[in-house]
Amino acid sequence: MITAEQRDKLRGWFTGRLPDDLFESLVEVTVDREEITVVGRIPGPRLAADVSEAERDAAVRGRIQEFRERTRDERMAVARDAEHRFSKKVSWGVECAGERALFTHVAAPVMTRLRQPERQVLDTLVAGGVARSRSDALAWCVRLVQRNTDDWLGELRDSLDHVQRVRERGPDTDASTQDDGPDSQESARD
Repeated sequence: MITAEQRDKLRGWFTGRLPDDLFESLVEVTVDREEITVVGRIPGPRLAADVSEAERDAAVRGRIQEFRERTRDERMAVARDAEHRFSKKVSWGVECAGERALFTHVAAPVMTRLRQPERQVLDTLVAGGVARSRSDALAWCVRLVQRNTDDWLGELRDSLDHVQRVRERGPDTDASTQDDGPDSQESARD
């Protein structure tokens, strides 16, 4: 788990390193053990007020695809620098007209041990066509928990940030290494 200060430094590095005209704004920089994901806002397509929802959706998807192809070289140059500096893969995404799209990103394997009742849940999702495999079913479950407990997960992450800051401060090492002798403990108990 990285600290809030480390996250701020990472976001600051990307803010400074990205070309000024790449995004309208930098929306999010997230990091875990394997990957850094950078998401920026791009302008939506200009559309007439009376376009259908299907036309709007297609135009937004087209704008995202155009951005992805046009900026590939710039983004890959930044990614190479970041991967060298931070030893993590860099993935990209955009927000455009209220839609979010992530480009190729890391799908890291996660090993878990499940008892029969939990495996039966996954097998039911596979049998019901919700997922193609137990792995897909487990990913589906994680996304469902994430979507339904977003506030709670945010509070938990904030708490973990606080714990990390307390750990970094540690005990006062000067006081803990000072030896006042056995009598000092006795008088403190009196």
